[in-house]
Amino acid sequence: MALEIEGTLFQKLPVASGNSARGPWAKQEFILEYPDGNYTAKACFTAWGSDKVQELSKYQVGDKVKVSFNLKSREYNGRWYNDLQIWKIAPAGAQPAAPAPVQAAAPAFQQAPAPTLEDMPAESQGEEDLPF
Repeated sequence: MALEIEGTLFQKLPVASGNSARGPWAKQEFILEYPDGNYTAKACFTAWGSDKVQELSKYQVGDKVKVSFNLKSREYNGRWYNDLQIWKIAPAGAQPAAPAPVQAAAPAFQQAPAPTLEDMPAESQGEEDLPF
């Protein structure tokens, strides 16, 4: 499930790195402050991988950003932990401009006048239109 949220970069935590059986790894967590009704709320996001850490380094505390992320949960010793893993971070409001839709001019039409008694068919004697 991919989600998006816009907010202000509130805090960047130090980069953590190491080596695993799969090779070197890096991650950096950051706090995003976002509007929540009449108040603001904060959430901790994780940038996994050196490419995402490098992408995050372009932004400073106080910058308005739009974060695209996946929500993941895992269980450890009977407790559940949530992880908000980003896959894209961009300046807030930086959506590609979509071309304005072309609207064809509405065809001009004239409203027909309401029918009058003269427009009604003459009643036929003894003949019915109904088949039953």
